[in-house]
Amino acid sequence: MLNQEQIVYLNGEFLPLSQAKVSVLDRGFLFGDGVYEVIPVYGGSPLRLAEHLQRLENSLSGIRMVPPLDRQQWVLIFNRLIHGVDDQSIYLQVTRGVGTKRDHAFPLGIAPTVFAMCTPIAPIPASGVKAITVPDIRWQWCHVKAITLLANVLQRQQAVDEGCAEAILLRDGYAMEGAASNLFAVVDGVLLTPPKGNDILPGITRDLVVELAQANTMKFEERGITVDELRRAEEVWLTSSTREVLPVVELDGRKVCDGVVGPVWARMNGLYQALKEELRKGHSVFNIRELLDS
Repeated sequence: MLNQEQIVYLNGEFLPLSQAKVSVLDRGFLFGDGVYEVIPVYGGSPLRLAEHLQRLENSLSGIRMVPPLDRQQWVLIFNRLIHGVDDQSIYLQVTRGVGTKRDHAFPLGIAPTVFAMCTPIAPIPASGVKAITVPDIRWQWCHVKAITLLANVLQRQQAVDEGCAEAILLRDGYAMEGAASNLFAVVDGVLLTPPKGNDILPGITRDLVVELAQANTMKFEERGITVDELRRAEEVWLTSSTREVLPVVELDGRKVCDGVVGPVWARMNGLYQALKEELRKGHSVFNIRELLDS
């Protein structure tokens, strides 16, 4: 948005970003007591909006909150925030709200804090990125998209400090996911990704890649990836709403296979980009209009 301050949504108002303020007694600020969601937008239409809103509702249920808005209310907010047809992403966050004092127990009778904004998506580096592996130090409810992300922040920063784009988290001999992404690996010609459960985030982009693999008869298995398999993989990918399908060409200072993006990734990326193009043209089923009609 050129020469104009970004407009965001906060608790029923659309206002300039610099004017959006929350109380220091907000439980998101004090305790990280809230959840968030990130939705990619292509050609002015959110990708898989219904699935993202379902995950938001699941996360809210996981922390014993009810959705503060219904799906059509979210759509109306997003329509106001999306600007132009360039690639962008919606960020939305819901906290339990503002209490009268700092107390771990849920305060009664308070309204949730609801925030949303839309920002550009940077193009992914087609040549691939570097990553490191680190022990998984997160809590045990990784399936809840909670704003309590300190462990993820520290692990991602460790990767950045070492000149890498992401940290892949290891637990009990298995590679789980990235600090801010889901994980795929091609091992012995088979595309693998860890199964969903409490120990990984149920990624919407992850699910879409799984569906594309299955629909296009790729050799695919949904199972745990051992650390040994990760280290000898022919290809390693990371997926997320804003980084799409990101190839890793170097892991812990060693090349992944021959150190260039692989043919399975090239095929998957082509499928993913084709789906995005259909969304831009208004041909895809994953858009606002279908959600409103459902």
